[in-house]
Amino acid sequence: MRKRLLPIVLLALFGLTKVSAQTSKTPEQLAQAQLDAYNARNIDAFLEPYSDSVEIYMFPGKLMSKGKEAMRKEYGSMFQQVPNLHCTLVNRIVEGNTVIDHESVSGFGPQPLKAVAIYTIQKGKISKVYFIQ
Repeated sequence: MRKRLLPIVLLALFGLTKVSAQTSKTPEQLAQAQLDAYNARNIDAFLEPYSDSVEIYMFPGKLMSKGKEAMRKEYGSMFQQVPNLHCTLVNRIVEGNTVIDHESVSGFGPQPLKAVAIYTIQKGKISKVYFIQ
């Protein structure tokens, strides 16, 4: 009985490991998920790829906010107040756990704003963002 049970247990464990490996997103998928949610102005989906202790910086090192709840307040308000908000991805570079997006953001005035966002991914979540404007 034990000899027959062992292969079944091993297959079940392998299957579970395979499923969990498939559910973790790549750095590029995390960056794209938050961009898609940003454009949909969906605050919950927007925050999902971020770590609870995410840090947002103005490049090179000025800390602008820390934590998802700070982001929820800032971005939630912006999503409500800027009805034509839209971010177009101009170019993306992915290197290891870093994603660099060149963006064009419209909705704040007559001309789109150009920006660069640098996302650092740790433990399957966006842990730091550096903005260059």
